[in-house]
Amino acid sequence: MNNFITKKIHTTIPTYCLTILCLSFFMLTGCATETHKTIQTESVTTYKTVYSGPKHTLAIGKFANRSTYMNGIFSDGNDRLGSQAKMILKTHLAQTNRFITVDRSNLAEISQESKLMGKKQKLTGASNVVTGEVTEFGRKDVGDQQLFGILGHGKKQIAYTKVSINIVDVQTSQIVYAIQGAGEYALSNREVLGFGGTASYDATLTGKVLNLAIMDAVNKLVEGLERGEWSLVE
Repeated sequence: MNNFITKKIHTTIPTYCLTILCLSFFMLTGCATETHKTIQTESVTTYKTVYSGPKHTLAIGKFANRSTYMNGIFSDGNDRLGSQAKMILKTHLAQTNRFITVDRSNLAEISQESKLMGKKQKLTGASNVVTGEVTEFGRKDVGDQQLFGILGHGKKQIAYTKVSINIVDVQTSQIVYAIQGAGEYALSNREVLGFGGTASYDATLTGKVLNLAIMDAVNKLVEGLERGEWSLVE
């Protein structure tokens, strides 16, 4: 009788412990977590700087994608890269605190709101227009292996772009000033002996490298203005 009780206790305890472990595992893996954070954005060098000089009106013109990226025979004709570049250009020009920037792309919506308010529009004219082009854009993946991949391997996604920005006199169509900006963005991942991170195609690299190149061009634009290399026509 004592032997029977002893055997029963020995077989019951491991089962009980296994049940607790299983429940603990499912409790840990079944919990949902939510995280959030803000990300510091990059701005032009003159952002939030004190400036007391004259501010000339500058209208935002076309920004076109002239690169081969998204311009092949299979493209749908919508210049998404150019539209994205134009939006970034507007933001950086406004942040320079050197220009009064006006945008004509939302005239219909603005006019409608003005009518709803019962007020007549007083649009500001501009003697100068800024235009831009994406002249180069490319993406590539670069990889390497350690001991034929046994010890590990790495992958780097690289995006590169170059943009051109022109200041044009609207009366003469003369290019008052021209500048270029370029940027490169890379995302690296490495796996060693089965440990490490891997990454698939990252579409955000397109916007990041475009922002970097346009910011570079706008910084050069302002630097040239402050050095007296060019001036806006009034």
